[in-house]
Amino acid sequence: MASGGFSSVLQISDLNDFITPSQECIKPAEVEKPKRPLGSIRIGDTASDALIKPEENTKLQKVGITLNDCLACSGCITSAESVLITQQSIDELLRVLSQPDGRQVVVSVAPQARASFAAKYDVSYQSAGLKLKTFFKKLGAREVIETSFARNFTLLETKKEFVQRYKERKGMPILSSACPGFVCYIEKTHGDTILPHMSHVRSPQQIMGRYVKTLLAKKMGLEPSKVYHVTMMPCFDKKLEASRDDFFNEVTQSRDVDCVVTPVEIEELLGKQGVAFTELNEFSERSALEGPFSLESCYQHEGSGSGGFCDYVFTSAVKELFAEERTCELKALKNKDLLEVLFKRGEEVMLRFAICNGFRNIQNIVQRIKRGTCQYHFIEVMACPSGCLNGGAQLRPFEQKGNGKELLEKIHEIFRKSQTENACIPESDVDVNFLYEEWIGDDAKDLLYTKYKAIQKETSGLIAKW
Repeated sequence: MASGGFSSVLQISDLNDFITPSQECIKPAEVEKPKRPLGSIRIGDTASDALIKPEENTKLQKVGITLNDCLACSGCITSAESVLITQQSIDELLRVLSQPDGRQVVVSVAPQARASFAAKYDVSYQSAGLKLKTFFKKLGAREVIETSFARNFTLLETKKEFVQRYKERKGMPILSSACPGFVCYIEKTHGDTILPHMSHVRSPQQIMGRYVKTLLAKKMGLEPSKVYHVTMMPCFDKKLEASRDDFFNEVTQSRDVDCVVTPVEIEELLGKQGVAFTELNEFSERSALEGPFSLESCYQHEGSGSGGFCDYVFTSAVKELFAEERTCELKALKNKDLLEVLFKRGEEVMLRFAICNGFRNIQNIVQRIKRGTCQYHFIEVMACPSGCLNGGAQLRPFEQKGNGKELLEKIHEIFRKSQTENACIPESDVDVNFLYEEWIGDDAKDLLYTKYKAIQKETSGLIAKW
């Protein structure tokens, strides 16, 4: 599993730091400037700050940094995760559940996180989902649903976006943008050079968030601000995604996703509460509000465990652009985390798609794009080696039962089996078409798309210290 929770793209060696190996936050403590010099700031032996006035020695107020501050900053992101993730934690979820303020909790479970529990605890994919539903219900959640159905909209819109750009010969290759670690890396280090290649379709998490805060909230008879939406995701990077300004609705004063929790955090909470996962019952009652988002539905898509972007967009584009049927038969290149598939007419390559996982491969692809030597039309990009099934917040193996590699193989096996048993074809799904009419209508741009921006470089942490 990726170490440290956050993806390797956003870490430097063994530090939980993003992009640049800063040891200090570049946003220093603010001191109100007096009209005339009345003292000085002394740096102690432990690098602590103190404001020195003639007759007093005052400890400076500790800087409060949020994930939102960090997304808008080009310096380090997490010198200490505990300082940053105050609003994206189990403690915050439990606090909301304990407050009688009228907010109703809705939990959306990602299929990769579900597969992680199934693999570690030797239960079926469906059983893992229903046991998680039982646990969240016991905590006080009103609805517990799954994000797989939301991926239908991400895939369909990504295909539309690709076909349009391909016809216009514009912005090739298109880089999938469902991985927040990759998005953050591009915004902070490659800015305007690579951003034109990014897909602007929301990730399944954020489409799910918009659905919960609009149509589901309406069906629940609640204002969006009265719905507290929690997602369970396979990596900590998703906390960053949920914290983006783009996913905060100024009108309703509500985030699409209020809190992101992960398998390792939920497992820790199970332990603290003395609950054995395998002994949880499978929640049998199905709410009328769940619809196609129900955990019982077990929707899955073909392709990689990261969402199947390459598979779906390739097969759909071949059909729409060239009126032919093709399966996505990927071939590994230099390593198992760099794969490609081609569509040819005669000897001419009409479409060249790839899956690129892990920081090393991402760096190589980015440099090829910058040099103008990248021949791909579409690339599914994920920061973690082996993709989302190997997210940094997936469950660790039991100490007495093998290693992480064996557990990852088991997760892949369970996920592939669920794909075979519960395959979903987005364009032919009745519920998908119904929601396009009932929910999306003419608001696809607002509900299903987002935007990215280059983050300008700021003063380094070492300079800002002074």
